[in-house]
Amino acid sequence: MTRKRMTPAQRRAHLLEIGSSMFAELPYEDVWIEDVADRAGVSRGLMYHYFPSKREFFVEIVRTESARNLAATAPDTSLPVLEQVAAGLDAYIAYSDEHAHGVRAVNRGALLGDRLIDDILTQEFAVQQERILAALPAAFADDEMVRTALRGWIAFVRAVCLDWVERRTLDREQVRELCLRALSGLLEQ
Repeated sequence: MTRKRMTPAQRRAHLLEIGSSMFAELPYEDVWIEDVADRAGVSRGLMYHYFPSKREFFVEIVRTESARNLAATAPDTSLPVLEQVAAGLDAYIAYSDEHAHGVRAVNRGALLGDRLIDDILTQEFAVQQERILAALPAAFADDEMVRTALRGWIAFVRAVCLDWVERRTLDREQVRELCLRALSGLLEQ
């Protein structure tokens, strides 16, 4: 096998992509660093050079996917509130479609009960919640029911998109409509 020359940053990103794909396909306990190294065409030692343990490797996959998601869904604050939320939702649905393996891997990570992974996902939810609150009228920002509802809606969107990438029983527009209707229902007062 011919190895492709990569910079350290490119090699690291390549390993994370392969790991994300493998963790999406298999439960955490069934993914072996040796298998990731084989698929990447690198030595096990090089894997451990970049990631000292399987846990740290997986945490970095979750961190990378979370950062991608936040970047992909960054709001355009020049839009009216409903358009901002709809655009962010559209971006998340597109992200889920284009990075289905990452969505699956993150979901598996959420089920592990690992404190570092939980912290990454809690922070991502908080950023998404604050983005939506910033777009809503000021009266909503201090309403604890609205804050709680938004966190629930964000979890709902994640669950709906995971189901969509797994089963594909709805089309993209139906997923969008379902999520927007749920948000509308949550914010009605």
